[in-house]
Amino acid sequence: MKNSRVRTLFISDVHLGCRYARVEPLLDLLNRHDPQFVYIVGDFIDGWRLRKRWHWEPIYNAILSRLFELSEAGSIIRYAPGNHDDFLREIRYNFGFVEIADEFIHHSPNGRRFLVTHGDKFDQVETKAKWLSVLGSFAYDSLCWFNQKVNDWRRFFKLRGLPLAAMVKKRVKAAVTFVSDFETNLVSHARDLDCQGVVCGHIHTPAMFQRDDVMYCNTGDWIENATALVEYEDGRLEIIDMQHEQTDIAIEDSSEFVLKQGEILRKMLIGAEPAATAGV
Repeated sequence: MKNSRVRTLFISDVHLGCRYARVEPLLDLLNRHDPQFVYIVGDFIDGWRLRKRWHWEPIYNAILSRLFELSEAGSIIRYAPGNHDDFLREIRYNFGFVEIADEFIHHSPNGRRFLVTHGDKFDQVETKAKWLSVLGSFAYDSLCWFNQKVNDWRRFFKLRGLPLAAMVKKRVKAAVTFVSDFETNLVSHARDLDCQGVVCGHIHTPAMFQRDDVMYCNTGDWIENATALVEYEDGRLEIIDMQHEQTDIAIEDSSEFVLKQGEILRKMLIGAEPAATAGV
């Protein structure tokens, strides 16, 4: 990873609550930088899975604590919810240190305007057949479980792991992109807002390319990938991959404030019943 000072971090599709989320490299990334802006570009919290089964690990609180720490130090934290955390759109709960909106306009230091939004509203499968999207999400959980078992077996015989879940998800997301014309519609919306770029997530495919007069940037995800989009002080953009970075993190006790926010979140999603112990 380059040593240039990072002005802005864009992260999406962390899916806190999904047992297959790669949260250690994310915490490592947050610990490495003190950016001026942090954009959480949707699906940070996986409300679909948490409603079905409460799964909240100590490192999730550590990630929230780090974001709170950045906010206290002056970083501006902005959160554009996605389809998995759309409950935040309805209640506008901001955790006390986060700005929440469906979309933001980010101003780069070289004068460009970037639309920042998750992107699910430009996915016709999500908007017209949400039941299919929800069904696919839980089928994907089963695929991840199977993939983990296969790779445990392969590691026993000293063989390399196979990204079966990522391969299937990539094909499905490619089909969704084709059907909904996802990228074209997002770029068109950014152009209508007089933006020269768009930053999104949703389809779990990191990408950065120019589409005519608008730059399309997708941050990727933290399940199949471990990628984020960074903006440097001079306005340069880069997709960074944390999959192969050396992760050395320490999880300290979370503040009372963060623990309280986690409890409020649990009550919002599943009610006031005692939370089940998180499994690994």
